[in-house]
Formats: sequence, C-alpha cells, structure tokens
Amino acid sequence: MGPRTRILDAAMLVFRRHGFRRSSIEQTAEAAGLTRQALYHHFKSKEALFRAVIERLHEDALAAEIAAAAAAEKAGGSLADILVASVSAKLGQLAASLDGSPHVEELFSEHLLQARDLYQKYATAYADQIAATITRVCRKRGLVLNAGMTPRELARCVEMAVNGTKSAYPAMQPADAFLKDLEIMLRTLIAGALGPARPRATKPKPDKKSSRKPGDRR
Repeated sequence: MGPRTRILDAAMLVFRRHGFRRSSIEQTAEAAGLTRQALYHHFKSKEALFRAVIERLHEDALAAEIAAAAAAEKAGGSLADILVASVSAKLGQLAASLDGSPHVEELFSEHLLQARDLYQKYATAYADQIAATITRVCRKRGLVLNAGMTPRELARCVEMAVNGTKSAYPAMQPADAFLKDLEIMLRTLIAGALGPARPRATKPKPDKKSSRKPGDRR
C-alpha cells in the first residue's frame, strides 16, 4: 500500500469519526503513521485532503455502478432491473462509505461546499453512464421509449427520482429503506417511459412453388 492510499484510508476514518470541521491534518497523520510534514508532502491542507477523499468515493461509486449494470445485463435482466441494480450499487457504495458515522449530514453538506465542482463532474459522469446503458439495452432488446423521451431525458428523470428519494432520507439512511423506496420509484418511472416493444424482423418463408427446380415432378 502506497503512502497516498494509506493517507486516504486514514483520512476517511478520521472524517467519519470526527466530521469535517473537527478533524485535523494532525489526526490524519497520526492515523496513517506519518509525521505532519510527511502528510503535507502529499496534501497541502485539510480541504485538499477532503477533496481527494470525496473524489475516491465517487470513483468507487462509479465503478460499482458500471459493474452492477454489466452483471444485471449479462443475467438477462429487464431495463428496470439493470437501472435499479446500477443506481442502487452506486448509492449503496456511497452510503456504505459513511455508514455508522454520526457526522453523515455534515459530511454531505461539506461535500457540496468544499467540492461542488467534483459533485457536478460526477453527476455528469453518472448521467452519461445511465444514458449509455439505456441506449445500449434499448438497442439490443428492441425497446422503444415513449414519444418525447430520449435516453438522456430518461437518465435525467432517474436522477430526479434519486434526488426526490433523498429528500425523505437526507443522509441516505437507513440505507435499506432508502434503497427500497428508490427502487419502487425507479420501476414505476421506467414502466411509464417504455412504449410498445418494436416487433422483431422475421425472415420470409420460402415459397414452396418457387423452390421447385425445373424438371421436378409435381
């Protein structure tokens, strides 16, 4: 394990235990088994360290989303199954990272204050991933979205459903209840977004008469 990874692991532990405001560089250095000067070699401030932790959380969540979508698609799941699996994996990863911390709400609010640009960057990345999944699955399965609905618009509606569920569970806790309510919203949304399936093209059957060769007896 390299020093940067060790520092980020220690910082996550410190932020979970003390929140952002009551945490310090010294606490993280001690948890990582480093001197304060050694830690400053990698991160110039507590704010820079917090941003690095947030970025790693989002990278892990995005990887979980992609892996879950691929697994659900390979298993033959419906579009709803695939989207529920991918979004639940992403949010489950984020929630698990902070599970048990008494400072979850503070960390979420500081996330927006200290790293709003990262929040926007990954919100775009998540939306792009969902839109790409919708496009791919619809093409492979012959699914059609209702008039006026595009993969990008459906991805935006999925994000709105996530935000709506968060309004009832600001810190995404308890995680099981949050994810269950979110699944209900997503399945209802996707059912309403899908139109009649496009009929698959079938090959015409050969004409028996035209298939006879000259000279064949009737």
